[in-house]
Amino acid sequence: MTWDFATDPKLEAQLRWMREFVDGKILPLETLADRWRGREGRRRYALVTAPLKAEVKRRGLWAAHLPPELGGSGVGQVALGLMHEILGRSFLAPAIFGNNAPDSGNAELLAIGGTEEQKETWLRPLLDGTLLSCFAMTEPGAGSDPTRLQTTAVPTVDGWVINGHKWFISNAAVADFHIVMCRTATDPDSSAREAFSMFLVPSGTPGVRLVRDIATMVEPDLRDDDIGAFSEVRYDQVRVPQSHLIGRVGQGFALAQARLGPGRIHHAMRWLGQSRRAFDMLCERAVSRVTGGVRLAERQIVQEWVAESWAAMEAARLLTLQAAWRMDELHSARRPYSEARVDIALIKFWGGRVLFDVIDRAIQIHGSLGYSADLPLELMYRRARASRLYDGPDEVHKIAVGRTILKGYEVSEIPSEHIPTRRAAAERTFIDLLDQGALNA
Repeated sequence: MTWDFATDPKLEAQLRWMREFVDGKILPLETLADRWRGREGRRRYALVTAPLKAEVKRRGLWAAHLPPELGGSGVGQVALGLMHEILGRSFLAPAIFGNNAPDSGNAELLAIGGTEEQKETWLRPLLDGTLLSCFAMTEPGAGSDPTRLQTTAVPTVDGWVINGHKWFISNAAVADFHIVMCRTATDPDSSAREAFSMFLVPSGTPGVRLVRDIATMVEPDLRDDDIGAFSEVRYDQVRVPQSHLIGRVGQGFALAQARLGPGRIHHAMRWLGQSRRAFDMLCERAVSRVTGGVRLAERQIVQEWVAESWAAMEAARLLTLQAAWRMDELHSARRPYSEARVDIALIKFWGGRVLFDVIDRAIQIHGSLGYSADLPLELMYRRARASRLYDGPDEVHKIAVGRTILKGYEVSEIPSEHIPTRRAAAERTFIDLLDQGALNA
C-alpha cells in the first residue's frame, strides 16, 4: 500500500480556477438572496446564473461526479472531494457546478441503476438542468431506521400502485420527478435488504400531493411562492408503469447505499470548505480587533481557538480524503463502497461537529457582529445544524462505527495485558535463557 499526497498538476490548475471562480463570481450572489425570492426571483436568478453555468461547462467541470459518457469527468472520489471542498464555500456553488443535492445523487443513482430509456428520459435532462428531481425516502414514523419505511408499491397487470407518506423531502416543491423508495416485499419476514425498491414518479402523476413546505431553522418564513427546501408529500393510489422501476425489484437498499456513499464524501468536504471560510473570518478578526489595548490574536484563548480549529479541520480533511481514497481503490461492483463503510460513517459525524464548532468560535470572536445578519456567520450556523441530521443522525453513525470496530476484538476472560499472566508466559517462553543467565551470573 502506498500513499501520495500530491495533486495532479492538471487537477490543481482546475482547483485553482474553481477557487477564484467561486470566491469572485459566486460568493457575491449570496448578498442578493432577497432578490431570488418568489417565481419572479427564481426567473431572475436563472438568468444571472446561466452564464456562470455555461462557463463551468466550458471548463469541463459540470456534473463532474458522473462518468465521461454521461458528461462528467470520471475523476474519482478523491478529486471530487477536493472539488467539493471549494464548492462548500458557498451554498450556491454546487448548483452552478451541476452538483447540487438531491439532483447530483439522483443522477448517480440513475447512472448506476437506470435503463437506457430512463437515462434518456430523466437523467440527460437532469444533467442539462432542464429538469429538477427529489429523493423521497424519509417518513414521519421511520425516523433513522429505514427498515421501518411504510410506503408501498403493489404490482398490477401493467405496473405499480404506490401509497404512502413522505416527509422532509428536499426539492419536492419544484421537482419535475420524484425517486420514491417503496416497500415491495409482501412477506413481513423478508430481509430489509431485499424488501424495498425505487420508482420514478413524475410530479404531475395523479395522486402525488404536496401537503406543505416545511419551515426550518434556515427558512423559517417560507412564503407560498418560495422554493420549499423540504416538503411533506403524500402518494395516494399513484400509478406508474413497469418501466418506472429503477433496477430490480428488491434492489432499493443497494441503490441507496451506492447513492449515499459518495454523497457523504461530498457533504463532508463541502462542510470543510464552509469551515475554512468561517476559520478565515475568525483569523481576520483576531489580527484586526483590539480590545483592552491588546490585539485579539495575542490573547491565549484566541490562539487556542485557532489551534483547535485548525487541528480539527486538518483531521477531518485527512479522514475524508482517506475515505475517498478507499472508495477509489477498493471499490467492488459486487459490494460497492463496503470497504469504506466505517470511514464514511466516521466522517459524517466528525465533519459535522468540526463545522459547527469552527463557526461557533467565529461567531464568538465577532461578538454581536457575528450574531447579526451583517455577516454570513449566523446563516452558516443555522445551516450547519442540519449536518448532524442529514443522511442519518450522528448517533446512528457513531453506533455503526463502534459496532464495527468492536467486531474485531475477541472475548478474553483474563485481560490480554494482565501482567502476572504475561509474566508467567514469558518465563515459560524464555526459561532456558533465564536459567542459562542464572548459571553464568
